[in-house]
Amino acid sequence: MEKSTGSHDSSLEEEREVTPSTDVNGVTEHHEDGPTEQEGEEVVLTGCGASACCNPQRGLYRFIGLLFMCFLSFGSYFCYDTPGALQDHIKEDMEVNTTQFASLYSLYSWPNVVLCFIGGFLIDRIFGIRWGTIIFSSLVTLGQFIYSLGGIVDQFWLMQFGRFVFGIGGESLAVAQNIYTVSWFKGKELNTVFGLLLSMARVGSTVNFLTMIPIYNWVNNFADGYRTLGISLMLAGITCVFSLACAIILGLLDKRRSEVLRLDSAKSGEKVRLSDVLSFPLSFWLLSIICVSYYVAIFPFIGLAKVFFMRKFDLDDTTSNAVSSIVYIISAFASPLMGFVVDRTGRNILWVFIAVIFSLGCHAMLTFTFINPFIPMSILGLAYSLLASALWPMVSLIIPEHQLGTAYGIMLAGLIVDKKGYLVLEIFYMVWLCAALASTALIAVVDSNGGGYLLKSPAQREKEIKASEGEENSSL
Repeated sequence: MEKSTGSHDSSLEEEREVTPSTDVNGVTEHHEDGPTEQEGEEVVLTGCGASACCNPQRGLYRFIGLLFMCFLSFGSYFCYDTPGALQDHIKEDMEVNTTQFASLYSLYSWPNVVLCFIGGFLIDRIFGIRWGTIIFSSLVTLGQFIYSLGGIVDQFWLMQFGRFVFGIGGESLAVAQNIYTVSWFKGKELNTVFGLLLSMARVGSTVNFLTMIPIYNWVNNFADGYRTLGISLMLAGITCVFSLACAIILGLLDKRRSEVLRLDSAKSGEKVRLSDVLSFPLSFWLLSIICVSYYVAIFPFIGLAKVFFMRKFDLDDTTSNAVSSIVYIISAFASPLMGFVVDRTGRNILWVFIAVIFSLGCHAMLTFTFINPFIPMSILGLAYSLLASALWPMVSLIIPEHQLGTAYGIMLAGLIVDKKGYLVLEIFYMVWLCAALASTALIAVVDSNGGGYLLKSPAQREKEIKASEGEENSSL
């Protein structure tokens, strides 16, 4: 219907027809023949839907969502280190050597060398965040039960296949968790939430190391040999089922949030362009070398450390697992604190250098002394937290090289243990840490030649940015 320009506003008010309101699940919507509600507009909630726990506009609703986000990857992190917690039992019950045992870690890492590039793409373009999270969580659960079944039927190849399936879902589930987090939380609270998620992940790993031996011993009362192993791993898989349930509930919460707040489904924003590799600066490749070198000396070491502590320091099963879990326990509490320190002081390269030095010193103590292993492992936990807090903010995109480092490192570590023993393995780790140290020094040199931005404090960086903006405005 045409309206004269002179009475445009009044005509709209007179001729707009308003249909009755509808109330669905506590969401009241007013339907009008006229402009439709724009994305981002909120609707009026009534009844039970307006209560604090059901209203996406209230803080309690977001807190409930955060609770499920925290447990989204709990099962994945718990089950990831089940080989490390049961290393001796796996080797004895399945009659495999250290190289074969190490494949349970490397087979997890290999698919993630590729999937780290495209995890966000799959969520954005194919599955969507809700279904993507459920699918990846289902793969983690399926992989864990295939892995367990391999133990029950005494087929090690089936255990390896299960770990491969587990790996396909594991890291992509972490990507989905990050997308949810960025969608639900903004600004300063985002840093706190990420610190909380990292802490919960380390809690999952720690609980695994502390509980798997007691579970194995309990199952051993009514089963024996490889069946004890398989049933123990099956019980561990319950945590994956729990996380899958959290993924489903979180999807429902996110759907309601999107409907009420008129939001699109969350996306990662990733665009996969392999041609971008050609434009990466030298500092990026040096960071990549640090990632590969450092993670080779951390995660493969934790995976094989239990037997090392038992043989060199004469510790029992439970104590060895407790020492192995120290790195995760320390990082669970230290990561937010270290992140705060780095945020306030800047100078990321200096902190990375310090973290690598201390990590190298910890491996040297474990190799050449008989000092209580709790001490160097505690320091290693602090160093690991410091490196993660200082290194990753320097990278503007996700670097998948830490998965490559874990994949290569765990395979080589197993081979070295079988052929040369744990002394040579520790020296192997120290050589990689020296490579990380050299790369850190090179980044400092490259950065100094480019103005030394990464070596400056936050105040100096802000001053430089303002000066640059002032020059741009004066030239216009």
